[in-house]
Amino acid sequence: MQQTDFMGKTLNYKVQGEGEKVIFLLHGYLESLEIWDGFADDLAENNKVIRMDIPGHGKSEVIQEQHDMELLAQGALHVLETEKVESCIMVGHSLGGYVTLAFYEKYPEKLDGFSLFHSHPFADSEQVKENRAREIDLVKKGRKNVIINTNIPKLFANDNLEKFKDQVEWVRNIALDTPDEGIIANLKGMMNRPDRSELVKNTNKPFLLIAGVNDNYVNYEEVIPNIVLPEKGSLITLENSGHIGFVEEKEKALLALDDFVIFLV
Repeated sequence: MQQTDFMGKTLNYKVQGEGEKVIFLLHGYLESLEIWDGFADDLAENNKVIRMDIPGHGKSEVIQEQHDMELLAQGALHVLETEKVESCIMVGHSLGGYVTLAFYEKYPEKLDGFSLFHSHPFADSEQVKENRAREIDLVKKGRKNVIINTNIPKLFANDNLEKFKDQVEWVRNIALDTPDEGIIANLKGMMNRPDRSELVKNTNKPFLLIAGVNDNYVNYEEVIPNIVLPEKGSLITLENSGHIGFVEEKEKALLALDDFVIFLV
């Protein structure tokens, strides 16, 4: 693990492997860089892999009361600059996907390509904003465990809960370590992020969308068809995954990313 100072706060990250191409992994809400364990190890066999604890998660400190996606993107840039990396392929899971899009909007020259992994470019609907506000209220009342006990099993496809029961518990323990202030700051940031669907549609960068058919958070039938892929865009569908395909269908997800990186032009 490495740590660096960002805006007077600790930013935690990890670097693995060597290679001409650099893959930057950004985790999702209530997760940490640990969520990529195993998956990152395999990617690092042929690439340099960087993964960061998003501020307010893992061992990265909370920076301010609201973590806008642009602020989190600035943190990712700081890690790249600290490691003297000129450009990377950024892969964002869920919340990490929102950060990836903000990063691309602010620093397009720093990306060789990017991927949304169980994520999307749209702003929160009013219903989702209400759900996030409810979660903020629960955290403030000291009931974080209610959110975690509800949300974490939903990361997995319903049919996978028994098969991956050990992994569900592992992810639950990661979530329990997320500080209350970090949860609130990142929920506020997600609620207030803009729609970036046009950014995806019009990009000239290689783009990979990875989606799970049984995703409880990004509805495959309702959300995915509304994402207009750019000229250099492709969709990989994980037929037996929910919202955490790098665990549920690890080999297929790895192959998709490996192919994306190898044929990057």
